[in-house]
Amino acid sequence: MPKYSSAQSLQDGLDVRPQFSRDGAVVDIPRRRMAENSVDPETAYHVIADELMLDGHARLNVATFGTTWMEPQAEKLMAEAADKNLVDRDEYPQTAQLEDRCLDIIADFWNAPEPDNPIGCSTIGSSEGCMLAGMALKWRWKERQEKAGRSSANPKLIVGANVQVCWHKFCRYWEVEPVEVPIRPGETTLHPEDVAAACDEDTIGVIGILGSTFDGAYEDIAGMAKALDKLEIETGTYVPIHVDAASGGLFAPFVDPELVWDFRIERVQSINASGHKYGLVYPGVGWVLWRNEEARPEGLVFRVDYLGGDHPTMSLNFTKPGSGVVAQYYQFVRLGYEGFKRVHQHSRDIAQMMAAAIDGMDEFEVIADGSDLPVVAFCFKGANTTSGKPKKDSYAANVQYTLNDVADWMKQGGWAVPAYNFCADRENLEIIRIVVRNAFSRDLAQMFLMELGRAVGRCDGTGEDAGRAFRH
Repeated sequence: MPKYSSAQSLQDGLDVRPQFSRDGAVVDIPRRRMAENSVDPETAYHVIADELMLDGHARLNVATFGTTWMEPQAEKLMAEAADKNLVDRDEYPQTAQLEDRCLDIIADFWNAPEPDNPIGCSTIGSSEGCMLAGMALKWRWKERQEKAGRSSANPKLIVGANVQVCWHKFCRYWEVEPVEVPIRPGETTLHPEDVAAACDEDTIGVIGILGSTFDGAYEDIAGMAKALDKLEIETGTYVPIHVDAASGGLFAPFVDPELVWDFRIERVQSINASGHKYGLVYPGVGWVLWRNEEARPEGLVFRVDYLGGDHPTMSLNFTKPGSGVVAQYYQFVRLGYEGFKRVHQHSRDIAQMMAAAIDGMDEFEVIADGSDLPVVAFCFKGANTTSGKPKKDSYAANVQYTLNDVADWMKQGGWAVPAYNFCADRENLEIIRIVVRNAFSRDLAQMFLMELGRAVGRCDGTGEDAGRAFRH
């Protein structure tokens, strides 16, 4: 009898149901090797579809910021554009035109100095945008150092302890020293004064986050710029800002238009965003824009002619699928400004409703209530302290289970829920984070809250329906 404790214990051959094999035919499809012979497309489809049923349901995944639902018309356009390589602008000029239009639209609501002549490109998600923006910061810093007769041997990048892992990747890949600024006790974002204090003449730039991965909070970009202005007056050291707006860049302009974080701030030299987060597109598309030509070094742009025509390209990979760009343009055309505002405000309303319900439970207190990004983060009641130790006699001080236990029980109900420790400097704080996205309805939110109550009842032994969760 085979053991099934690991994937390696699965039988070598994939099983084909009788309905999908020809009468009398023997179908042998090895699991980890290529078969000698072909099979019918329906056979291949059903073999793989049966395995994919074991994945969780994407819309019940409250861990991801990624879009998990699009309208059928958008999906149809993506399928029709799936074979188009966006880098081949000569062969697919209209798809390239849609990319340019998207850049015009984004530059407009990011308040670029010349929105009709944006300096930027689409990317394969935000991480590529961060890499390109980071390289531009490093190149411009090196030019300033050489012009001033200073060494360019030790570039540094100022990041918060709450920064997304892609910035640590950038620093390692491009040999930049990350200077990680601590988060103050009891808080979740950087203080502008702490950012300025960490800078020196070797600093290539500062990363401000518009929508933290940990709790959805906006950092004070305007405050950072003001502190860096003061630093420059006092020391003569110029330090630019890159805004990592992976999550907030296509959210804040619609529901928080009064918030000043973008190119209205002169020190902001570049911004990136994920189209596949609150840009409402399936995974695989992002955007990066620079303030002007001066901010984006021409040396990072390559020109090729072997696809026909003269094509400038700035990307980490050459081939780039056009389907995400087409879908992004669809969303801009389909929803318009008012539609994006309505969709995102609905997400925020649901997040704040969930936050109020969770905060009203005996076991939990809310850290993030959806006031910035529609993200709810919560911990055990009494755990959120400046000391990192639970308050005396609080629920957190006496609880006999963990938030990971709660998440495990939620998974039994079909929900993918992340439970983890907060960023460095606050790693003693265990939290659960819920990301509310388009198509996460009020009904789904209420079902989530009911399941949360049942999960707590299972964890503390009081039963599945202990009356803790949200009620109408």
